[in-house]
Amino acid sequence: MTAETMIVLTVGDDSNSQQILTDLLESCTARKFHLQIERSFDDAQRAMLSAVYDVCFIDSRIAGNRGLELVSRTIAARSDAALIVLSEADDYKLDIAAMDAGAVGFLVLSQLTIPSLERAIRYGIERKQCETNFQQSQQRTAQLAAIVDGSEYAMMSGLFDGTITSWNEGAHSLYGYSEDEMVGQSFEKLVPDDRKAEHKDLLRRVTQGEKLKSYETVRLTKDGTFVDISLSISPVRDLDGKIIGHSAIACDIRQRKLYESQIQRQVMRIQALRNIDMAITGSLDLRVTLNVLLDQVTTHLKVDSAAVLLLNPHTHRLQFATGRGFRTNMLRGTDMRLGEGIAGKAALEKKVIDISNINDPEQGFARLSLVQNEDFISYWAAPLITKGRVEGILELYHRSELVCDDEWVAFLETLAGQAAIAIENADLFNDLQKSNTELQLAYDRTLEGWSKALDLRDKETEGHTQRVTEGAMRLARALNVSDSDLVQIRRGGLLHDIGKMGIPDSILLKPGPLTQEEWAIMRQHPVYAYELVAPISYLRPALDIPYCHHEKWDGTGYPRGLVGDQIPLAARIFAVVDVCDALTSDRPYRKAWPKNKVHEYILEASGTHFDPHVVEVFLSGDYTFCC
Repeated sequence: MTAETMIVLTVGDDSNSQQILTDLLESCTARKFHLQIERSFDDAQRAMLSAVYDVCFIDSRIAGNRGLELVSRTIAARSDAALIVLSEADDYKLDIAAMDAGAVGFLVLSQLTIPSLERAIRYGIERKQCETNFQQSQQRTAQLAAIVDGSEYAMMSGLFDGTITSWNEGAHSLYGYSEDEMVGQSFEKLVPDDRKAEHKDLLRRVTQGEKLKSYETVRLTKDGTFVDISLSISPVRDLDGKIIGHSAIACDIRQRKLYESQIQRQVMRIQALRNIDMAITGSLDLRVTLNVLLDQVTTHLKVDSAAVLLLNPHTHRLQFATGRGFRTNMLRGTDMRLGEGIAGKAALEKKVIDISNINDPEQGFARLSLVQNEDFISYWAAPLITKGRVEGILELYHRSELVCDDEWVAFLETLAGQAAIAIENADLFNDLQKSNTELQLAYDRTLEGWSKALDLRDKETEGHTQRVTEGAMRLARALNVSDSDLVQIRRGGLLHDIGKMGIPDSILLKPGPLTQEEWAIMRQHPVYAYELVAPISYLRPALDIPYCHHEKWDGTGYPRGLVGDQIPLAARIFAVVDVCDALTSDRPYRKAWPKNKVHEYILEASGTHFDPHVVEVFLSGDYTFCC
């Protein structure tokens, strides 16, 4: 007992008894008491039912021995009351009746002492507290039992050896077994054979005090099906903390697993489409793209084999393009009319068609002889359509029955759409490439026409442009010039004298030597070439020769006086060939030089007029082709 003040209610109409009790309580030194005294039956009843007190002493003789009646009424209304009955005589029958009515103690007034009174008060309060705690515990237990029994989760408990001791309605719903069927049985009844070692390990860990949360595993139901569950297991301890068993909560996660599988499948399919998109944008080879497509088709649609048939727009026939997963090459010979067989029908009607058994003649698979060694059963044909035009057919083959849902069919149609885009892109690229080739040929023929027009203007140099262009190309190859630069050298060679269109005929066709004034005008033709060609973006890369082929290695050339490597390589190459051809050709003012003299001249001009390295290559081996 503590030193706090305790509230005591005394009930009785006998003054002598009240005084005895009051004196004893006031004499207690271990605790202080606040006394509330009620003498009439009605006042006592009201106080006992509504007042705040720690303990209440009731004289059994009140109102003609109605003390036990007050006890019964109080207990019926408030279970927290600690009631002690007082009696004038030691009567065991009255003692038993008091206890039956709900009193926590029975005292004889003539035998009261301060220690016995303190013990009675302490015992009464502690007993009532124990009763209250017990009632609350029972209520909590009942509430927990109701929660467990009504839970949608499977809640179970068991002993060390795995014997089941409790089984709720949630467990019944999950596993199909009732409580009567499972209590006393082993948990192993629910465990598949391949999971028994795992189950024993789980029990071992729990008996060692470990708590397992959200452990995903598989269990067996009453009807023999497997169920994915999330399992939480905790050890059960007694009051001393000793582990005496375990409790388990299981949750059905099949729906969640299904959602996860669907999400994972969707992510993988998105990745498949991305891979196909990358193949479409990253490769100009249709077969490479289609092979990537078929890899994704067989992987994500889970079929054994797949093929693409392309529609020839001129013959209206479906022809094998590529395949994946076939044992033989027989299908490579596929060449069928539009509308023929299942594939031809799918292309003609622009819709997906499937057959459950290609070996059934009534189902109309026309190429049965080509797949007789493949053991195929199921077949699907999806038209490859872009902008309303059929590009071909995507075929799927499977060696067993193919069970497909709407999501699967939708993805097949998406893949067919991707294949159609790939084919269309390849066609567009091929058409564009063909157009570019034709356009380049047209440009080159135009340049050749211009060069011939220039040669026709100056009869004395007729054929010069073609010769020097060819010679420059051969020399450039000997110098390991790249193919892309060779194209520009050819165009530049054809255009090298385009600037002479701006030179008056009186100067250009003059039979004798030119005056200084006339040479000044003549030397403007590279500038005229630049002004004429530079605005044409297609020809701008070819300007090095028309603009710079009269520059000299030592900087004494024209029109800009470039020195050494400042002169573009194409112009340095062309300068040697151009001079060689000019010196070996007749002119109005001189006769053609012999080859040995031209070689000597070019060698002497190496390092002044010409690039020494270019001269060295030109004069070596078989590269003296212009002389």
